[in-house]
Amino acid sequence: MTSIKNSVALVTGGSRGLGKALVEELYARGAAKVYATARDPRTITHPDAVPLALEVTDARSVEAAAAQAQDVTVLVNNAGISLGARSFLDAPLEDVRREFETNFYGPLLTARAFVPVIERNGGGHLLNVHSVLSWIGLAGSYSATKAALWSQTNTLRLELAPRGIGVTGLHVGYIDTDMAADVDAPKSSPQDVAALALEGVEAGAYEVLADDISRQVKAGLSGDLAALYPQLSA
Repeated sequence: MTSIKNSVALVTGGSRGLGKALVEELYARGAAKVYATARDPRTITHPDAVPLALEVTDARSVEAAAAQAQDVTVLVNNAGISLGARSFLDAPLEDVRREFETNFYGPLLTARAFVPVIERNGGGHLLNVHSVLSWIGLAGSYSATKAALWSQTNTLRLELAPRGIGVTGLHVGYIDTDMAADVDAPKSSPQDVAALALEGVEAGAYEVLADDISRQVKAGLSGDLAALYPQLSA
């Protein structure tokens, strides 16, 4: 289990939405320092956060960030994109690739760069932001990227346990952020999701299911998959 108090954390995509809420919650729980990353660090507004330039799809950018943040003990992979590539048959292949570069390879690059840092600092924790769509293919490429990230997280958990690094995956449906601004459906507040996620980190949870829909869909995986896709039996 990892205590947030006195930890040094790095949050990718820390300028807005859930990332900003995670930065705020880390400080509220007593983190000693939080690096908040963004492509343009001038967009970081938290008064105590350490702004850090980072493009998660660029290996050189990730390596430069790791070189600057050598005291990190908690890595939060929050940065992600959704380009609306809902059809694998019709969506531009470049959009599919971009979503995978950001949502799957981005967290992989940061994990590879920061795991040695966390290990040298005595161990710590990795939090990956997934989605309820990790388990249900309703958003095309985005769902696939989150499913792949879920698998990456589960593999890293096994690989990193002997190295003193815990791994938690966060699953959530719609959050009241810019990404879901056009969605007419119930949404969780970023602050509530951030609090639940970090509670899970401190408890050593393997997964955090941050809303009812995530809990319902996860439970549904043990039953008939057709129940998750009622349109197939219409």
